[in-house]
Amino acid sequence: MNKSWIIAKRELKERITARSFFTLSIIGPLMVIGLIYLLFTLGGKEQNHWNVLIVDPANIFENRMLIKEDKAITYSFGDGYLELNDFEKGKRFQKFDAFLEINEKILSNKTAFVFYREKPSLKMQSRIQYQTERRLEEVLVTQFTRFTPAEFKKIKQPLTMGFRNIFDPMNTSNDISAWVGLFYGTIIILFIFLFGMTILRSIGKEKSNRIVEVLLGSISPKQLMFRKIIGIGLAAFIQFTIWIIIISLGLFLIKENVYADIFDFSNLNGQNSEKFFLSKDYNQFVELIYERINFTFMTGYFILLFILGYLFYGSFFASIGAAAGSESDGQQFVLPLIFILGIAIYCGYYSLEYPEDSFSTFCHFFPFTAPIVVMVKLAQGYETGEIYQLFITILIQISSIILVLNFAGRVYTNGILQFGHRVRLHLLIKWLKNKRL
Repeated sequence: MNKSWIIAKRELKERITARSFFTLSIIGPLMVIGLIYLLFTLGGKEQNHWNVLIVDPANIFENRMLIKEDKAITYSFGDGYLELNDFEKGKRFQKFDAFLEINEKILSNKTAFVFYREKPSLKMQSRIQYQTERRLEEVLVTQFTRFTPAEFKKIKQPLTMGFRNIFDPMNTSNDISAWVGLFYGTIIILFIFLFGMTILRSIGKEKSNRIVEVLLGSISPKQLMFRKIIGIGLAAFIQFTIWIIIISLGLFLIKENVYADIFDFSNLNGQNSEKFFLSKDYNQFVELIYERINFTFMTGYFILLFILGYLFYGSFFASIGAAAGSESDGQQFVLPLIFILGIAIYCGYYSLEYPEDSFSTFCHFFPFTAPIVVMVKLAQGYETGEIYQLFITILIQISSIILVLNFAGRVYTNGILQFGHRVRLHLLIKWLKNKRL
């Protein structure tokens, strides 16, 4: 047993002492941080100007919204009620970017909706909400109380405002959080490919220089294969840890030095509200990263699904390396695996767009696509009573790993000492049937 773990330690040491390991450990997370900051910058592009139609059939706002003109928003008042379909397709409404619905219930439930054509930045959303809330306060103070505006601010209730796509008023489209799951899943697939290829090259190298013949004198073929997979996997885990530390530190520094004023919620109150609008661009990506992602939860499942996915796919890479009679054979047979990994990424995107589709459900349980699809589903959030699907998928993945490792062990046992042959289907079937030739 000690000899077998020496193999794992050897593989681990060989990986972490390589220059490429250090380079990817540093450059990789820095590129991710740069990409995130780029998303912050691009996501924060403020619309130059918005035309907003206010639908106020009860005339609660008395055809007035602002005391002073706002250069970013022009408000217009419509007559009577407005159907969503009319606003979406009516020619006379095409000049408006959105319409703000003010109904009689706003006085009691403090809720309003903005139906937009193109989603506004969070800065624009906050501006509309702030201005609507201020106008509602004026109406309430004037018509329904004897308080002064200062006294009313002490007892006021915040306004709830929902922003909805005019083409999707029921808000059935996928939340941007799902893209975080797709990102996590894509990283899993990327690392599986990189370290899977490392397994393939390592086995091919040992076959070509005949070191494997010496190793098999002290350890069984299955143990050699499994310890090799474990050793390289530990290197991947260490690299993951380095990525997590660097990315976390980078996000903390960005928050403290670039977006610090945004996270001071006093900027949203009273005289500081305009300071909020003039602060660094606060957009949907900033909100997503710093407020809506449970990193502990997502990263925990990220590591678990990577381990399961790596063991599953790593067995295939090990089988190809052992079965190949030459280096060109190994490269030829790895192409289907690359194709499958690409399909897995597509399935993750498909499940993001169509989370309730039967094909998305199938991909959620299918071992080849489960790691990335589950990450997307975790980011979207499981509906009440559906969390059992996650545990079923994990059980299926573990069962698949045991089965695949068994098959891979047979191929490895029979093929690791074979040289100069051409890999044929009947030969693979023969190896799978026999534990050892």
